[in-house]
Amino acid sequence: MSDDALRYPIGKFTSKEAYTKEELEESIRRIESLPARMEAIIRILSPKQLDTPYREGGWTARQVIHHVSDSHINAYVRFKWALTEDTPLIKAYNEKLWAETGEVKSSPELSLNLLKALHAKWAVLLKSLTAAELQREYIHPETKKNFRLGNVVAMYAWHGDHHLAHLKIVADKKSH
Repeated sequence: MSDDALRYPIGKFTSKEAYTKEELEESIRRIESLPARMEAIIRILSPKQLDTPYREGGWTARQVIHHVSDSHINAYVRFKWALTEDTPLIKAYNEKLWAETGEVKSSPELSLNLLKALHAKWAVLLKSLTAAELQREYIHPETKKNFRLGNVVAMYAWHGDHHLAHLKIVADKKSH
């Protein structure tokens, strides 16, 4: 498998100009179900596999699991800002350095438990959004681009599936 195929096993995210109600509902279902789907994979990973990178130079499965909870906490907060402020400038974070902090060496259960609670709450919020709220935006400080919440729903559905595919790559590797 090529490095690009390992890096983006489900392909890169490409945003559409607009999403149908059905597409958004499907994205919300994927976000809501991510913790259970992730837990199913985590349960089959050996301790050695948890510390195995999904590709040469990539994060270990353990880092991927902790990254998803960190990333999705930030996403949830960005949604709240966009819903409560007029086109806020959000805070960026260094995901590479976040993947190296002390708790990332700990059990993936910490992040899995966090994801379960976070995604349950986030899904309730997402299901409550009106068409007008889905049009609200935030600005990313590094790209200076505006992100519309409807598009961000689709992006984070992809993001969860993207990292789930990384965990599947590790799960499919032979554990010695």
